[in-house]
Amino acid sequence: MESVQFCDIPESGIDRALSLAYLVFHETPEEEKRKHHHDLLRDCTRIGAYENGELVGFLASFPFTVSVPGGELPCPCVTFVSVAPTHRRRGVLSGMIAELFARAAADGSPIAALWASEDAIYGRFGFGPATYGHSVEIDSRRPLALRITPDDRPLRLVDPADAPALLSEYYDRTRSERAGRIARGEAWWREEWLVTEDEEDDELSPPRVVVLGAPEGPVGREGPAASEGPAAPEGAVAGYAIYRTKTRDDAPGLVRLDELEADSPAAEAALWRYLASIDLTGLIRAWGRPVDDSLHLFAADRDQVRVTGEFPALRLRLIDVRAALTARTWAAPVDAVLDVRDDRLPANAGRHRLTASPDGCTYESTERPADLTVEARDLAAAYLGGTRIDALVRAGLATEHTPGTAAALDAALRTARLPHTVDEF
Repeated sequence: MESVQFCDIPESGIDRALSLAYLVFHETPEEEKRKHHHDLLRDCTRIGAYENGELVGFLASFPFTVSVPGGELPCPCVTFVSVAPTHRRRGVLSGMIAELFARAAADGSPIAALWASEDAIYGRFGFGPATYGHSVEIDSRRPLALRITPDDRPLRLVDPADAPALLSEYYDRTRSERAGRIARGEAWWREEWLVTEDEEDDELSPPRVVVLGAPEGPVGREGPAASEGPAAPEGAVAGYAIYRTKTRDDAPGLVRLDELEADSPAAEAALWRYLASIDLTGLIRAWGRPVDDSLHLFAADRDQVRVTGEFPALRLRLIDVRAALTARTWAAPVDAVLDVRDDRLPANAGRHRLTASPDGCTYESTERPADLTVEARDLAAAYLGGTRIDALVRAGLATEHTPGTAAALDAALRTARLPHTVDEF
């Protein structure tokens, strides 16, 4: 669209951009929420599509850092994607995405990410589902049956105001154990995880934070008393859960679990047992649990602990395939020629020899015949270790020209834990 120009949205234009987003997403937020969005966008890259001075498209990206196997990478994380109803199917979205890719490449960000509001849109731009989540329900009207003994260290309820300082170091350490997780600053903790009123359900309580092995402090009355065991060393957090509760007239009360992290299966079991023992509740709903969650194995009664859904979560785009592949670690040796198809970013396309091992990785252009042909979006889905190459081959989404290539790539891409994130944006 020659009549449309793509450029930065100045800070003075944030309110206009938000109005466009609310129009597109059929929202009428209250002033407090609108201010929250305004504050978030001040620290974002803001790309606007203008026609004759009118804003007809809007895309923002958070300057996040995302964990990848063996490290982390800068990663623009896309949000607030909006195109005016009058300008749909006129290339506005394509132009904004192209501008995003160009800026990310110039900034040295080899990957980008988003959560898709509509599944069909972003695959054509090369975004592949790199992490998945499970929705889980637990019937807590009776004690949670477990096959392992829960950690007996003390449990403490922590004031949400104190939680970022207490949990940040622990979260940063555990973040490296799973790919796909963003680095959280204090503002993200307070404004996204610990905000008093939940925007989706105003009947839910404020956030509760329970910590295993926390320093001595006031113990709340909502949960069961901590079991008697050896006191945790000063500051030794072994796990935590963030949750909200709600009374229901027609059913036992609800515990909505937002996040649970733990050092060990026993620590995880202790936190689940706590949640299942909260007075006047009878159901736990946990959104976005890892697909390989240990709870699925150590729960003694799978009728009591049910997976109610699975969904694609974080979608990843490899903006610079070479930089992305050489930045991650590899679990096993592999030597293969990949023929990557990428219509949106032609610099990624063509045949390249991938030589990787636990000692490092090279990725160089070659004239050798391809061992595997794969689209950029599907390589992105496999990049964090969450999608198997052989599954792509069986689905007809990749072509194996040399037998054994897919298996070798899967062994090399494998991670100890599946990638996972619950940070929506």
